[in-house]
Amino acid sequence: MAEAENKRGRAYPLGSFFDGNGVNFALFSAHAEKVELCLFDETGAEERVRYAITENDNNIWHIYIPGLKPGQVYGYRVYGPYKPSEGHRFNPNKLLFDPYGKKMVGKLIWNPAIFGYDIDSPDLDLSFNEADSAPYVPKSVVVESEYDWEGDEAPQIPCENTIIYETHLRGYTKLHPQIADAKRGTFSAMSHPAVTGYLKWLGVTSVEFLPIHAFFGNRHKKGFVKDNYWGYESFSFFAPEQSYLASHDITEIKDMVKAFHKEGLEVILDVVYNHTGEGNQLGPTLCYRGIDNKSYYTLSPEDKRYYYDSTGCGASFNLQNPYVLKLVMDSLRYWVQEMHIDGFRFDLATSLARQKTEFTQESGFLYAVQQDPVLQNVKLIAEAWDVGMGGYRVGGFLPRWMEWNDKYRDVLRRFWKGDQGQTAEMASRLAGSSDIFNHYNRNIWTSINFITAHDGFNLRDLVSYNVKHNYSNGEENRDGNDSNWSWNSGAEGESENKLISENRTARSRAMLSSLFLSFGTPMLVAGDELGHSQQGNNNPYCQDNVITWINWLGIDKEDKKLVRFVRKLIGLRKKLKIYSRLKFFTGEPVSGTIKDMTWYTEQGLEFKNENWHEAERRSLSFAAFDNGVYTFVIFNANHVEKKWKLPALGGTWKLLLDSSEKFEEGTVKSGQEITVPAWSVQAFEVKN
Repeated sequence: MAEAENKRGRAYPLGSFFDGNGVNFALFSAHAEKVELCLFDETGAEERVRYAITENDNNIWHIYIPGLKPGQVYGYRVYGPYKPSEGHRFNPNKLLFDPYGKKMVGKLIWNPAIFGYDIDSPDLDLSFNEADSAPYVPKSVVVESEYDWEGDEAPQIPCENTIIYETHLRGYTKLHPQIADAKRGTFSAMSHPAVTGYLKWLGVTSVEFLPIHAFFGNRHKKGFVKDNYWGYESFSFFAPEQSYLASHDITEIKDMVKAFHKEGLEVILDVVYNHTGEGNQLGPTLCYRGIDNKSYYTLSPEDKRYYYDSTGCGASFNLQNPYVLKLVMDSLRYWVQEMHIDGFRFDLATSLARQKTEFTQESGFLYAVQQDPVLQNVKLIAEAWDVGMGGYRVGGFLPRWMEWNDKYRDVLRRFWKGDQGQTAEMASRLAGSSDIFNHYNRNIWTSINFITAHDGFNLRDLVSYNVKHNYSNGEENRDGNDSNWSWNSGAEGESENKLISENRTARSRAMLSSLFLSFGTPMLVAGDELGHSQQGNNNPYCQDNVITWINWLGIDKEDKKLVRFVRKLIGLRKKLKIYSRLKFFTGEPVSGTIKDMTWYTEQGLEFKNENWHEAERRSLSFAAFDNGVYTFVIFNANHVEKKWKLPALGGTWKLLLDSSEKFEEGTVKSGQEITVPAWSVQAFEVKN
């Protein structure tokens, strides 16, 4: 390996940048004493040359190498004190990838050399590991940004018209019969017309992918018995997960986004900026820890050897540091400007908005996002909780932000399970959860309504299992949530009993109907419309197999009926203009004595205060008024059919939906008594 002469370079932009004649490298480290740039062959196996970086402007180490081209493989070695008790964990024996690297090459091998300390030492992380990690870690690759977008335009679906479809990029196409084996489970597979065509046919507007940032799924290390599948342990915020690239070319991502946009579909990324895959003080040294541990992570106020952790994943990323905040903001802008991404869902978003370990709306992160011109036209979705003190902040984010509404999820499950005392809260959630979100002039679409998500039971299992069945995760069924609000309908797991099957179908359809006839932004999980089961596993984070893969060839007659029903629901929601409203309901008159929303009992009378407190009540209905038209919806979670007197709304009544397909009335009118089937939802349009 040859030593090479230093070239000055520039402090901006950070990362590696090819200017047509050579490559500029820039790396932030506030506490490093020396930095070396290491260049490798195209495979990353052999280090060819090493440059000492001597230029440091405002904590940015930089160097320019003439003649280098895109495709160059590189990494860093950073020198400084190894004093864990002071927060420093420098170790030049560890090759580090670039925090701004746009692409990686090579696999992460869980060898003792990747740790900054001797894993066999009784002193643990206080010891120092001199083994070279270079053979066992991925390296960064210089990329070229030129790409022909062919006039690509973002769909920019208004928030009030958005229908989100959450999916795992790999699992969605891994078993797809119309996609070549070599491309299944990749960005290239998602670009296939069979995929984009189905999504457009279904009617969703925005596809939200679980994390696609590089996360190195093979994490066979102490304490983990299974591979990571979901991807919630990002190592890079720029480079994509290598296993999702069929050709190892990042233009696959751009091809996918362009294909989605041509069909009018948005692409939303689930991003994990709250922690990294380096974990706690016993984790590996792969990037941030070795570059500047004290800057990149939030350290414990009591002992800087340890980390403050509001994520439950070992260490909180330190967005209170301006350079680290810049890294996150640069990452967001990169995915919008270079990759044309349409929005982001922020994992454990509360952690990002903590100042001195406490959540605040005045945090640097929230202010930075709010004023950033690049992010003004993209969707921002918060998972508004973490595991730290005061971490549950649903309703606490700023205007423009959407938020996952877990209160909606829980009460919808309880109501359609048949639990007592759910009616009052059910009404609040159906109407957009104004009690949570109606402040700071926020809009009704703020609430992301969902019944299922990647985490927890999917819809098929929600009506098929009473308890979780996570033994295949290798953790003796201790992992996953025990509070699922599920009901197996009479038998645990799959059943051929006709009555049980009918009950499961009825409640599934009723829950889906509730989702798309609620006010707020609906989110559907991929596979729920196809009757996909995870075999009772409510935490399949490590199940890269048929438990989580969508079984396209296994779709039977009943599944096809369900997916057509979901398509109908989505089409109905789009047709009804009232679901495009921006403001919350007030319950006050908007036209004469007509209120914008009124709740009715089965006697056709407006709800009174005592009605909301009837423990045995398992049914309700609303009439929402807009521009001379009522949308009237009945929700019957009773196990028997119910006589229902329609309220005196006048006008012409038209049945739009019957989730049970058992409703036998031909035409209906105001004041008429009808029979509402058990476990069902009916929607009517009433024109004055």
